[in-house]
Amino acid sequence: SSRVLWTLAVTQLARRPCRNMKLNIANPARVFRRSLRWRTRRSSGIFYEKRMAQDVEVDALGDEFKGYVLRITGGQDKEGFTMKQGVLLNTRVRLLLPKGTTGFANHRGREGERKRRSVRGCIVGPDLAVLN
Repeated sequence: SSRVLWTLAVTQLARRPCRNMKLNIANPARVFRRSLRWRTRRSSGIFYEKRMAQDVEVDALGDEFKGYVLRITGGQDKEGFTMKQGVLLNTRVRLLLPKGTTGFANHRGREGERKRRSVRGCIVGPDLAVLN
């Protein structure tokens, strides 16, 4: 098919009422990167209630994206907490994480030590600042 799988990064530029958003599209296989900006809520709403590792058809972004599919690979909310696969919420939660997992990068400590860290669920919502 003519569809190509791309990775996506949506960055909220500023906390303005008009919700300016920045769309970074990258295809690592072709070494292709492009940045776009848009101001409508309609186009960013196509990602809401989608989960990580889910493919999204982006025909609503414009004619130049007809037939393309983007895969959501992760993201961060406005405060910088990362999305974690397997947490089926669109809010932030506190989990007991072992060393080396997403959201906990402590290189010191005892063997087998776990800490309670805040992570964001894997469902896309309006409070995300970056969507990969």
